[in-house]
Amino acid sequence: MNDLNLYSNIHKQVRQSNGQIALQVLYQFGALSRADIARQMGLNRSSSGHIIVNLVNSGFVREIRKSDDQIAENSNRGRPGILLELVPEAVYFLGIEIGVTYITTILIDLTASIVDMRHQAFTCSEMGVENAIDESIKLAYSMCNEDIMNKLEGIGFSIPAQMNDKGYIFDAALLKWSNVDFLEIAKSKLLSSLPIAIENDANAFAIGAIYQSNISEGVTLFLVLESGVGGGIVIDGKLFRGGNGLAGEIGHLTIQDHHKEHKTLEAVISLEQLLSRYHDLSGKDNITIDMFIQYVNDREPMAVSLADEWAKYLGFALVQACRMIDPNKVILGGSMAKLYDLISTRVNTYIELYRDTPFPVPEIILNQNPELGSAYGAACILHQKFMSIT
Repeated sequence: MNDLNLYSNIHKQVRQSNGQIALQVLYQFGALSRADIARQMGLNRSSSGHIIVNLVNSGFVREIRKSDDQIAENSNRGRPGILLELVPEAVYFLGIEIGVTYITTILIDLTASIVDMRHQAFTCSEMGVENAIDESIKLAYSMCNEDIMNKLEGIGFSIPAQMNDKGYIFDAALLKWSNVDFLEIAKSKLLSSLPIAIENDANAFAIGAIYQSNISEGVTLFLVLESGVGGGIVIDGKLFRGGNGLAGEIGHLTIQDHHKEHKTLEAVISLEQLLSRYHDLSGKDNITIDMFIQYVNDREPMAVSLADEWAKYLGFALVQACRMIDPNKVILGGSMAKLYDLISTRVNTYIELYRDTPFPVPEIILNQNPELGSAYGAACILHQKFMSIT
């Protein structure tokens, strides 16, 4: 390669990376003037101007007029100008959550806003890997017309599994899968060479929650309370995976249950375990978590007793987790997170009981939109990669 071609390629890479930075600035701050974009990028108006022109011509950015409030606010700063903003419909990303008994799919745009969301009952644990992938892709594509398909920039999968960063699943006990090259199977099922991301459900949930709450400082533990109990750790806005990608797996903590047997936390506070115990004690069939929560709210003795037991186990697990990672916040998601909202006082009572040495107790809060689950985070992984410089 001669010096001229080398310079040309380097210059192209710099322009592309600056284009990504401009997209990041507009994503973070919303509509801005050309001067504000240049200031945030650390460039002069001339340099940033070329970048903006390319983004506008490519359909990623558009001009808009300032609102009356913005004009009034800037009335002493010269004549009103034109703002620039991201074009939401420029690109799209799909997120798929493969659960034990359901599939959830989400479609987001360039602003990471939800365009569509669908949920379908499907016993993935009984249907096998290939059928689960087929059904999830079918559901995801049902949200996409021809225009969206042409602008699709990737699909993210969220799975309750232990896996490596190459999309190979070592163990997905809840789904009854093991030693599965999920990424290769998914590639063979897709109609195009779309970018694909595969992530553990708790990590995907954490990534989605970062997007929703814009967490950038401190240590946050994210817990997904569903058929299993998954955990993800975020440090200063970045996901901490640990040495083997298993950091935060609080569901595998060993505890002593009501029979004095040693079991994992997941085995005693999971959705199926709670509803199964209530069925055994009450004789009622087809109980959902929403029905159980209503029984607790109505102060039905059996439901209240089981909820208190659930609070005890969760309190114990949170104390152990706090001793290990010292989080500033614990954010709960999944269908069972709503139960915590009802019995948070009992959870805090058990935290105090098990906290034999003083240490700061983190703030425990519900995710803003727990119904999104990890499908949103799976889509955000592709959004994150698209906006990234590398």
